[in-house]
Amino acid sequence: MQRPPTTIMPLIASLLALLILGSAAQAQDPARHGGALLKEFCSSCHAIGKTGNSPMPGAPPFRELGRSFDFDQFPRLLQRGISSGHPAMPEFKFSDDDARAATAYLRSIQQ
Repeated sequence: MQRPPTTIMPLIASLLALLILGSAAQAQDPARHGGALLKEFCSSCHAIGKTGNSPMPGAPPFRELGRSFDFDQFPRLLQRGISSGHPAMPEFKFSDDDARAATAYLRSIQQ
């Protein structure tokens, strides 16, 4: 088995360090992780930022959810599964960590 040229080894080590540090930084910032989750799963219908309209008419902007949800209880709702009477909204269930991260993000954008 041939060894990679010595000029590539520092590059590989640097890339691995960036991957590890990036994962650790995201793990230390739950709101950032929660924002990424909500962007992936919810942003096609809901406005998930501090401004802007929801892409789907009638889908409430997440910055207003604090008016109708108790955020102390919200992680439990996400863990059990949120569903809506609206047929287009799928049911979502989050892990404990993801539910806390999503709630941290939602708290950060409330108006």
